[in-house]
Amino acid sequence: MTFTQLEYIVALDVHQNFAKAADHCFVTQPTLSMQIRKLEDELGIVLFDRNKKPVSPTDVGVQVIEEAHRTLASLKKIREVVHQHTDEVSGKLRIGMIPTLSPYLLPQLLPQLAKRYPKIDFEIEELLSEQLVEKLHKDQLDVGVWVANRREPNLVHTSLFYEKFLIYLPEGHPYPKSPIALQELDMNQVWLLKEGHCFRDQVEKLCGNMTQPLSRVNFLSGSLETLKKMVDQHYGFTLLPELAVQELPQNQRENVREFKNIRPLREISLTYHKRFPREKLIRIIKQEVRESLPPEMLQEGRGDVIPWK
Repeated sequence: MTFTQLEYIVALDVHQNFAKAADHCFVTQPTLSMQIRKLEDELGIVLFDRNKKPVSPTDVGVQVIEEAHRTLASLKKIREVVHQHTDEVSGKLRIGMIPTLSPYLLPQLLPQLAKRYPKIDFEIEELLSEQLVEKLHKDQLDVGVWVANRREPNLVHTSLFYEKFLIYLPEGHPYPKSPIALQELDMNQVWLLKEGHCFRDQVEKLCGNMTQPLSRVNFLSGSLETLKKMVDQHYGFTLLPELAVQELPQNQRENVREFKNIRPLREISLTYHKRFPREKLIRIIKQEVRESLPPEMLQEGRGDVIPWK
């Protein structure tokens, strides 16, 4: 039994396809198949049911693959001990980030990270929350930056910062410059992201009494930027997270309002699998994110966190 064989069975479990698993491991499909078969012969068991589509592990295969994860994580931990001893920060870091955050946080964060840590190769992917969680569990991501206000088995959460929910109105709207009470808003006029975005779920929990947005218009968008442009064309209003508002030009900031009598927030967290061995990288990412933001956004007591699940 070799570490390479363990990597192959983990890859096949994740990708559920021999060709995709081989591509992931940078080997040919016959090589990967042969090594997995060799491991099965050595152990005297069948790890995968090859008659199923997609390929799936047998009952005993599930248990062996879980142990393979632990063994490979221990190997990574040994390498991390060496990195920490030599004070070297290097290697690949795979980051998943939700799309209502990445356009506003990454431009502030990534240039500084790349400059300070030139030996780290950053691989960053925009993902919806459920996709991000799935990839963390499957070891296809190292860390996730998202709204993690729910418990997930084997995942560790650490809070990063707290963003306000803000109201974005069209130019020429009738509202005063002061904060707006929730009850003053016509919830039939709000633009929402399509389902699957945690930000949409939080807006629905916050607003509560919405029916159908904009009566005859059923528009599904995965982009806050698109919703902002719809509002700019005098169609309804939308809610934006605080970082999205900070980069608006001054004329558009004039159309932003806070809520009256309530202070709704979303909590942004850094999440990683408990098997992830590189604690130093976790500390680095957390520190760099927090340093890139205004100090008031780090304060938990600035409002009330809105759940999304």
